[in-house]
Amino acid sequence: MAPPSRAGPPPSAWMCWAPDPAGTGLECVRGMDSSSSPAPAPVGSLPWLLTYDHILVAFSGGKDSIACVLHLLRLGVPKERIDLHHHDVDGREGSTFMDWACTRDYCRKFAAALGLQLYFSWKVGGFEGEMNRQDAPTAPTAFETPEGEVRYSGGKGPKGTRGLFPQVSADLTSRWCSAYLKIDVLASAIRGQERFHGKRTLVITGERAQESAGRAKYQTFEPHRSDRRDGAKSRLVDQWRPVHGWTEEQVWDILREFRINPHPAYRLGWGRVSCSGCIFGNADQFASHRAVNPEQFAALVRAEEASGKTVKRKISLQVLADQGRPYPAMAPADIAAARSAEFAEPILLEVWTLPRGAYGDSCGPV
Repeated sequence: MAPPSRAGPPPSAWMCWAPDPAGTGLECVRGMDSSSSPAPAPVGSLPWLLTYDHILVAFSGGKDSIACVLHLLRLGVPKERIDLHHHDVDGREGSTFMDWACTRDYCRKFAAALGLQLYFSWKVGGFEGEMNRQDAPTAPTAFETPEGEVRYSGGKGPKGTRGLFPQVSADLTSRWCSAYLKIDVLASAIRGQERFHGKRTLVITGERAQESAGRAKYQTFEPHRSDRRDGAKSRLVDQWRPVHGWTEEQVWDILREFRINPHPAYRLGWGRVSCSGCIFGNADQFASHRAVNPEQFAALVRAEEASGKTVKRKISLQVLADQGRPYPAMAPADIAAARSAEFAEPILLEVWTLPRGAYGDSCGPV
């Protein structure tokens, strides 16, 4: 059977259905009178997904974003409809301040193994550049396009000075790393490309309610921050969190089903893979970070000392790491894999085993 037409009603009149807050069924979340439009397909169904011209997955290389991709494939979404978008936290200007060395190539190898398109985007100067900003606008966003170009957006805003690490908070104005290096970067990439104008785009992100009380309050389905469906240049962009209600067990189950080799940090003992020096890390995680990547840990300590402010407000990273214990039995081969800029392992495994970090310390957003 041919997929449903993607023409449909105009963006401002489009309607869809989503799970109601009580979880008892489906409710109309916006749109027009159902008597004058075709019966909508439920959110999450293949017919509903195929109403979108573009499906963009915010792809960190962590287990939850992988689960989102695999869920789409299991539902039968054509691979050519899916784009993976990875945000280079350290940028492309030479900084190695915050991220895992292997992450960029791990994402490349994952996309290649599954036959998916991958695009990179980043804040020029990355985490380090934004943190050290002095009396200057926030740097432009760079993003790759299907034509093989790198385009730039922004960089002409008001001048400001930062000088401090982001803080452990649900408030994205103080936890600026998520806003400036990830959320805004993807929004800029969408706004800056004509291919999304006059089209229907779905942004998929991997937040789960089980991660924190704050994330439990997130909407499963809502307009994305780049949406302009009623603008002069119509651009309909929705955001869907397909694994929001999933348990961690369900996430690992789908990786097992597809035999996906997870990021090396999970084998080292990390329960959540974000930046290697993530500000949410606890004492054991920073002790492990110091053992795995002493050069990067030392750079974080120097940045604390230079600013006179600590990541954790009341304790320095050096003291925090001294209070923790490195994860036990971290294999030299896994340390080498995490530290390498080339991911030299297969993505699809013959024999799949649960990594040591599964169900361990998540140390994630509040």
